[in-house]
Amino acid sequence: MTPPKILVETTGPVTTIVINRPQARNALDNEAAHALAAAFRTFEADADAKVAVLTGTGGAFCAGADLKELGAGTDYFPWAGSAEGPLRAPLAKPVIAAVEGHACAGGLGVALFCDIRLVDETAVFGVFSRRWGVPMSDGTTVRLPRIVGQGRALDMLLTGRAVGADEAIAIGLATRKVARGTTRQEAEALARQIAGFPPVAMLSDRQSAYESFDRDQAAAVQREMELSIAARRLESQKGAARFAAGEGRGGKFAK
Repeated sequence: MTPPKILVETTGPVTTIVINRPQARNALDNEAAHALAAAFRTFEADADAKVAVLTGTGGAFCAGADLKELGAGTDYFPWAGSAEGPLRAPLAKPVIAAVEGHACAGGLGVALFCDIRLVDETAVFGVFSRRWGVPMSDGTTVRLPRIVGQGRALDMLLTGRAVGADEAIAIGLATRKVARGTTRQEAEALARQIAGFPPVAMLSDRQSAYESFDRDQAAAVQREMELSIAARRLESQKGAARFAAGEGRGGKFAK
């Protein structure tokens, strides 16, 4: 029996989505890409699921599109530019990438789709598809400059060079570096922490950060104010009362 190409595991509020094609460094063929999109939709629709972790099996994150499938004449569908693509737009809830090994070509796009990227010393990012004439259709050319800046993004896009874990941290491509082999464990712990926060304010701040790219500064600040109204009505007074009662003093920040 063929194992599923995408595995989904749920523990409390955390959903872990695992790309399960280790024989291909977790490259996504069309079937796996559609399954990943379905997993994202299921996570987003589940009211009990608060944060997702995305990772891969066998010491790799994702090697992009399956070039063997492409080379055999089956074209891949755009992961970001099509309605059924798994990377079309940010989800309504946070996603954390746990990156070990290669996150290259379209796999870089998969990592960039996530809100936070945890890496260990084995992580490698790069537009390795440059050498094969395969263009980005996974949001990389849009998201990479927003995360690392236009100059660094163009360096990666034009040269296809490899970027290791330490450089990824230095340029803001990766968010945190953890001990080797612990990215999933650490990502799930971080997901549980995020899931424990009052959700309305956390999600409205996240949404404002994403939407600000599409507005000038004044309009972005206005939108931030609009998005904050629900949290101020539903959460802020209770949270301030907890602080006034002694929580969080002395730098303690449990959740």
